[in-house]
Amino acid sequence: MDWLEKFNKVFESKIRLGLMSVLVVNDSVSFNELKDLLQLTDGNLASHLKALEEAKYVVFQKQFSGRKPLTTYKATDQGQKAFSEHLQVLENMIRENL
Repeated sequence: MDWLEKFNKVFESKIRLGLMSVLVVNDSVSFNELKDLLQLTDGNLASHLKALEEAKYVVFQKQFSGRKPLTTYKATDQGQKAFSEHLQVLENMIRENL
């Protein structure tokens, strides 16, 4: 069970897995796009993004689009590396149990 030690607790949530899956394949994604894509409430999305921010896996940028505020998120290099390593742990776990 060596893989359990390498399991990244930040990605235990399927919502955070979904968020990182979207963010690692896109340069940046707006809050509303993430909310629509993952079918989350504002509060639920915000809390999961905050956890990823605290882990330094995502960063955000606030700007304006016309008169409306626009917040976009992107995965950091550290976040991309952590997510890739987490996926490798999951893959190894699956292979060991086949």
